[in-house]
Amino acid sequence: MFEIGEKIFYPMHGAGVIVDIQEKEILNQVEKFYVAKMPGEVKLMLPVKSAENLGLRPLVSEEEASGIISSLLDKSFFMPENWTERYNGNKEKLKTGDLHEIADIYKGLSIRNNKKNLSTTEKKMLTNAKQVLLSELSDVVGESFESLETKLEKHFNEMKLEDME
Repeated sequence: MFEIGEKIFYPMHGAGVIVDIQEKEILNQVEKFYVAKMPGEVKLMLPVKSAENLGLRPLVSEEEASGIISSLLDKSFFMPENWTERYNGNKEKLKTGDLHEIADIYKGLSIRNNKKNLSTTEKKMLTNAKQVLLSELSDVVGESFESLETKLEKHFNEMKLEDME
């Protein structure tokens, strides 16, 4: 069980913090809910009993975050050329909340966006993946979101689509 003040990760939203634990009566049953403050001033109420099934988890370790940042700076990468295959695969990866998978989406779509225009749908996915990923990484490694974003975007701009094979 998470405590008030504990930092958490929730898929599709990113890193946040538990600001309260409340009890609510629903259908004549009292249930506990985490109240989490997420990026963008979003507050979520998540049922305690199903929080794990919903993907709520503690933030990754500093070691794991550093490893993910290193993988983002690595030049090798693969992402399918076929739009439908790429989009469907990325959509499933994003839902998992796995930062390694989300890093793949962010890296691949960023590089692709620099070399070829992304569709509106993929641009939205890129924005979401970046927000979710960098909200957690910046929190864990103690670097600002903007600083980390600038460093990674500079690196992605230097990469070529050929590096993705």
